[in-house]
Amino acid sequence: MKRWDQRPFEIRNLFNPAFCGLVLFRAMTGYEEEDARGMPFSLSLLVLPLCLHKDSREVIANRPRSYLLKTAEKNQQIMVGFTDRVTQMLPYAFEGFGLLMERGCIDVADDGRIQTIPNKVRKSVNGTVETVACQKVARVIGKEFARIADRATVYTTFGIRP
Repeated sequence: MKRWDQRPFEIRNLFNPAFCGLVLFRAMTGYEEEDARGMPFSLSLLVLPLCLHKDSREVIANRPRSYLLKTAEKNQQIMVGFTDRVTQMLPYAFEGFGLLMERGCIDVADDGRIQTIPNKVRKSVNGTVETVACQKVARVIGKEFARIADRATVYTTFGIRP
């Protein structure tokens, strides 16, 4: 990972730790609406590749009431290159988690689940149209991951070996 000042301008803007952390936080909040124990760390690594990839985000946003597994099955294009996106997004997810931990916004339970700390992040979702869309889709993804409740199923659906 390059030092912050050596990264291209576009990368610094799109993948800055504050925004990535916010998207991850919104997904964890959505997950906790269904399962108060918190999101498993392994599932959290799939959030950014789904939310920040425009085609994936639009497919999920256009079907917010549909089950994620059914949406993925009917829209195979969101899985093209997904494993590579997950690998490429890992450093940015780690930076986002680092910032959330440093600011006291999340806590890691003994079983490895990540839980949000109440009243640390503003509940209102605002920003540009695209950043708002990323945050809203993150919440949907978090809720769907909790409803599925099986990490192996989620990983297999998106073509990743658990």
